[in-house]
Amino acid sequence: MQLNFKGRKALVRVDFNVPLDKDFKITDDTRIRAALPTLKHILEQGGSAILMSHLGRPLKKLKEDGSIDREKFTLGHVTQHLSSLLGTTVAFCPETVGEQATAMAAALQPGQVLLLENTRFNEGEKKGDAGFAQALAALADVYVNDAFGTAHRAHASTTTVAQYFGTDAKSFGYLMEAEIKNANKVLHHPDRPLTAIIGGAKVSDKILLLERLIDFVDHLIVGGGMAYTFMKAQGGQIGNSLVENDRLELAISLVEKAKAKGVQLLLPEDSVIADGFSNDASHRVALSQDIPDGWMGLDIGPAAREAFTQAIMASKTLLWNGPMGVFEMPNFANGTKTIAEAVAAATANGSFSLVGGGDSVAAVNQMGLAEQVSYVSTGGGAMLEFLEGKELPGIKAITG
Repeated sequence: MQLNFKGRKALVRVDFNVPLDKDFKITDDTRIRAALPTLKHILEQGGSAILMSHLGRPLKKLKEDGSIDREKFTLGHVTQHLSSLLGTTVAFCPETVGEQATAMAAALQPGQVLLLENTRFNEGEKKGDAGFAQALAALADVYVNDAFGTAHRAHASTTTVAQYFGTDAKSFGYLMEAEIKNANKVLHHPDRPLTAIIGGAKVSDKILLLERLIDFVDHLIVGGGMAYTFMKAQGGQIGNSLVENDRLELAISLVEKAKAKGVQLLLPEDSVIADGFSNDASHRVALSQDIPDGWMGLDIGPAAREAFTQAIMASKTLLWNGPMGVFEMPNFANGTKTIAEAVAAATANGSFSLVGGGDSVAAVNQMGLAEQVSYVSTGGGAMLEFLEGKELPGIKAITG
């Protein structure tokens, strides 16, 4: 961040879209903690911070009378916790723009923090509305985008608002800078061999990512539900496993592209299969190409875990996106846990590892391994699109 914040008001787009329990208590404050270095820097330099974020999808989940459920989606839920983390009282404005927001922003003194109400209470946010963005911009002298998790959305507070600040009055925050730097290290400056580990349920969710990765990785490990589409495409019997029958030809083309590029494509040799989609279902190990009718693959098996671990340990750069099985069920979480442990062990041996995507991030966090990998991305969808090679609107708005 090259901006001078002394005596200036900074409008900061943060990502405080945190999970809350039924009593509106924060269950995971990772995203709030990730914003602290940027906020502390602004305050220590003698600036003040006006924070804006979304929380949930309030306009998609209206109350029965058609009104916004303000009690559920208010950012007021995070104010107290943010105050304790920052070590200073954070003022809360019950509106995003308007007379009260203008007055509270104008009264802000150096070293003070104001949190605006949920940007998504305004219909103009998701539409990228210029009027809404202009009203936000009028609150401050400079603009800082530190919300990588929403950088792939062309919303008013992430993209449009940047138009109302000169090139010398807008910048990324430390979190955004770190996300871009670490993703670029994998994409453009990897030490080799480079191995990508891609999991999750559907090939269709990761088509662009898989196609892009085959262009530059040395090894591509595919696990999770999407592996069974590849198995069936190659003539395997997959029982009742998840499959996308309309993606079989695509799976074959990806296998052929990997061969042509000299990329080693690793699919799970065996699977932990179950006779129902439940943690309590009967389960056993079977070859992934030979799953009986009535049974479904819910995790990678021991032979696959060993083969994947060997590939990971032999790598110098690692990218992990997506679980190896139904990670939420303890009986089918071993594959994902093994991958997490292998990535951490390879990192300890000097490899660079980037973990991005909800369930893989949840895995390293639950296992206490987040500090043992090189970088854990805060942006699932944004990181996915960045790795696919898409230009993210929230990044372009700053870089031009």
